[in-house]
Amino acid sequence: MSDTEVEVLTARDVPLGGPRAMTVRRTLPQRARTLIGAWCFADHYGPDPVADTGGMDVAPHPHTGLQTASWLFSGEIEHRDSLGSHAFVRPGELNLMTGGHGIAHTEVSTPDTTVLHGVQLWVALPGEHRHAPRDFQHHAPKTLRVAGADIRVFLGTLAGETSPVRTYTPLLGAEIVLDAGATVALDVDPDFEHGLLVDQGDMCLDGFPLQPAELGYTGPGRTRLTLANAADHPARAILLGGPPFDEEIVMWWNFIGRSHQDIVEAREAWEHSSDRFGSVDGYPGDRLPAPALPNAVIAPRKNPSRH
Repeated sequence: MSDTEVEVLTARDVPLGGPRAMTVRRTLPQRARTLIGAWCFADHYGPDPVADTGGMDVAPHPHTGLQTASWLFSGEIEHRDSLGSHAFVRPGELNLMTGGHGIAHTEVSTPDTTVLHGVQLWVALPGEHRHAPRDFQHHAPKTLRVAGADIRVFLGTLAGETSPVRTYTPLLGAEIVLDAGATVALDVDPDFEHGLLVDQGDMCLDGFPLQPAELGYTGPGRTRLTLANAADHPARAILLGGPPFDEEIVMWWNFIGRSHQDIVEAREAWEHSSDRFGSVDGYPGDRLPAPALPNAVIAPRKNPSRH
């Protein structure tokens, strides 16, 4: 792609969470693009009426080599993990959990939730930090009003606002709600690549139209992104960014490593209830078993070469 183009990534439907699965729209990873910065995973779900779908009920499961970021548009999710964290995430709030060497957690929508709608995002940890200790951070960013848009910056810096949440690589994460008929130009770091995931309404990113559940990707070099909403109702999107993450990673199930053997060892530790992941208190049910490993060696992944 040229420096002026926007690459449009479409989502695929994926069942999440085992026997009580809910369906999500997965935009990252895919063949065309594994990462945007260190962002390596993007699930987008809802708006789902909980009375019809049963909501979210993800039993205890493990993670390695990553941070998980939970962001809601509507509803409420209860989080418990093996660090001992017990927290809720609500619209406009961030839960960021670090599972470097190993962590386990649960995610359950609360009884008061009638409509569940949000994104679940993962960040790959760089090699020097991929065995980082367990950690959990919660942040409720303020809403910034810029001409034509409301912005909540939950990671990194945008529109003069910087999130206090700690990450292991430079990142950008923000919710942007564009007014009807509005156009907004945002100054961005030219060392970053960016992805705009549209949640509702239609948006144009640097003149390229995006529909709901599509993600527009731009490579490094831009100093400004222009977002436009020509409709007569607001449009909402999540803007992600970071410098290109040039390490190869191996992703399988809930694990990120650097080799097939990393995945084998993590799966074996989970199946044998190793202290590597600890245990989650307060969930009324069994933990998720790991799926069977593929017969082939799991190959490392990285983004296509940039020209």
